[in-house]
Amino acid sequence: MTPEAAADRIAAAVTALPQVAGLHGGRFGEIATLAPGRRVPGVRVRDEEVTVAVIARFPLAAGDLAEAVRVAAGIRDRPVHVVVADLALPDLPDDIAEEEKD
Repeated sequence: MTPEAAADRIAAAVTALPQVAGLHGGRFGEIATLAPGRRVPGVRVRDEEVTVAVIARFPLAAGDLAEAVRVAAGIRDRPVHVVVADLALPDLPDDIAEEEKD
């Protein structure tokens, strides 16, 4: 499987997880797999390792999330590094949001 095909498959599997709000390309877009004419942000597939950067949904247990991402990635022949790059907070009800502003 080509790196870009693997990155596409991993991206689809990881974003399907309920704990994941999305993928994160890194501060400078460095976590990505380059494909002809496009990029797969949030998944970097290399010969020696795979890195997946996620935006996690709150609340989370980082260890459980990392394990779920590794299982979803389905990579068994090299390490899978999981980066929790951001956290998506749930929407607050209007009355609580108003209290937060005060």
